[in-house]
Amino acid sequence: MFDLLIAGGRVIDPASGTDRVMDVGFAGGKVLAMAADLPRGNAAQVVDATGKLVVPGLIDLHTHVYWGGTSLGVNADGIGPRSGTTTFIDAGSAGAGNILGFRRHVIEQSQVRILAFLNISFAGIFAFSRRVMMGECGDLRLCDAREAVAAAREHLPVISGIKVRVGRHAGDSSGLAPLNIALEAADHLALPVMAHLDDPPPSRAELVPKLRRGDILTHCFRGFPNAPVNGAGRVQDEIMAARARGVVFDIGHGMGSLSFDTARQMLKNGFLPDVISSDIHVLSAEGPAYDNLVTLSKFLCLGLSLHDVLRMGTTAPAQAIARPELGCLAEGGVGDAAVLELRQGRFDYVDAAGEVLAGDQRLFSHGIAMGGRWIAA
Repeated sequence: MFDLLIAGGRVIDPASGTDRVMDVGFAGGKVLAMAADLPRGNAAQVVDATGKLVVPGLIDLHTHVYWGGTSLGVNADGIGPRSGTTTFIDAGSAGAGNILGFRRHVIEQSQVRILAFLNISFAGIFAFSRRVMMGECGDLRLCDAREAVAAAREHLPVISGIKVRVGRHAGDSSGLAPLNIALEAADHLALPVMAHLDDPPPSRAELVPKLRRGDILTHCFRGFPNAPVNGAGRVQDEIMAARARGVVFDIGHGMGSLSFDTARQMLKNGFLPDVISSDIHVLSAEGPAYDNLVTLSKFLCLGLSLHDVLRMGTTAPAQAIARPELGCLAEGGVGDAAVLELRQGRFDYVDAAGEVLAGDQRLFSHGIAMGGRWIAA
């Protein structure tokens, strides 16, 4: 007996290489069976996915979903079904001083799965709006490795790593000091750092060589300054060296961190991102990012294949947070899935600089299976 049967869809699972039309049956929160023509009479609920894509539940590696607890937080439960996202990774909204509230009042109450990178700043991201914007790493008294390590250990089941925001806006004149503190804390925990870099100082050339294998450089296709390509369109040496040693490159679209011009140059050089994420927050949810499904669609229109885009939104982020049980569809596995439709047409997309890309395709969500339970978009 199935609790849910998603029937007749094109099942694409980048983790296993599966790409064929079949049914997916769920029971007890798990994937019970995947095969052609599973008996519909044995299902409590049937979702007809004929002509649609059935993929692992998408994982958005860079989000801000401490809804109600921070000024930048959005409601993951409201965004998940319409974006095909079953797992949201919060990128440092909370620090050691407020991770308990985030866990108790948002993470544990949510229908969709929420994990978190703990901000190295004790207060997390505390001043973020159109009128008020203050970087949490500008005052180094807030950045304490001991507090971060203790909080991460206490809340380890939901912690994916340490987040640090570096640059003139997020860190004022603190330079690389917040990154150095974050790296020490992460090293003590054997967890990755996710590093945000905005405008200099510091420079990209100063920050990137410090990142270790498994650390994540988010906003990796940002525009000038601190872009990953030089004026001649060549990928910067420190970026190539970072990829060679295993640094993870994450899009982190947001309000100001995806440049179509940078993306075209990077892709022309054969340098693809490892992960595509939205950096959705209260401002970027109104555009230009909107959500991760829109962000994935932009990369389809920039020339990536459907399989590459889906891998960058499922398997790759699962690997980045060392949660291989997520981002895949397999019998006996976690009962998360998304039913998507790839539509052809004219779809205009906008990047952080305001450039408009006339796209010819876009992914839409019809809903998600979350632990084997259907939630319609």
